[in-house]
Amino acid sequence: MRFPRFVEAVSRRSELPTEQAATISRAVLQTLADRITAGESADLAAQLPDEVSGYLTAPAGGGWDGGVVTFVRRVADRAGVDPAVAEVGTRAVLATLRETVTVDEFQDLVAQLPKGFDAMVDPIPRPPFSP
Repeated sequence: MRFPRFVEAVSRRSELPTEQAATISRAVLQTLADRITAGESADLAAQLPDEVSGYLTAPAGGGWDGGVVTFVRRVADRAGVDPAVAEVGTRAVLATLRETVTVDEFQDLVAQLPKGFDAMVDPIPRPPFSP
């Protein structure tokens, strides 16, 4: 998936204009890179096309410990948007990432995000239990 297609998916999910969806996509990916380990960032980037993964390979910002509110505020600041728009965009980017990478990789990503982040991500379907 090239960046324009990634942005189209984010735009469709968030109902934001394409240009704004692109800005928020970049901000979310950069903020993720700040939050997750360098190894996880590299693993995630390896499953994304260069145009998208490039935003994850930027030098990490120090691994801050803030929660969901801090994450969304950082996205809002980076994208120059209202926090409510940043939250909608963050949800759309995470849903698009979930579709783009393997289930295991997405689970690894979510495991490194702050508590409460799972509320921003639809539950990951589990295979039915079979005895």
